[in-house]
Amino acid sequence: MPSLNPREGHAPLLAFDAITDGGFAEVEAVLDGDAESLVLFRDGARVQAWLNICPHAGRRLDWAPGQFLRAKTGELVCAAHGASFSLVDGVCVAGPCRGEALRAVAVRVQDGHVVLG
Repeated sequence: MPSLNPREGHAPLLAFDAITDGGFAEVEAVLDGDAESLVLFRDGARVQAWLNICPHAGRRLDWAPGQFLRAKTGELVCAAHGASFSLVDGVCVAGPCRGEALRAVAVRVQDGHVVLG
């Protein structure tokens, strides 16, 4: 997986087209000097990103690398304890960490790639 240090500029995290509309992807990025796993969510022409860490117990959200669960009602579901997170703002709407939120990471689409920023 590509790694990115924000001080190196806007190197691509992932090609925009590699994420299906309404789908998720996992990438690695360097944030504040630490390698972090990010979950990316594509909604049309927009991509949102959060740290791939559940606020309940600090575990990864994916059940296998890059494999995420989605509730019938559309939310992102933590594979470890079933917490459900809104894809609008990352707030936990059901489960053990209700009211807490995923840590958002600023990303944007530039030249057909998802980049930090």
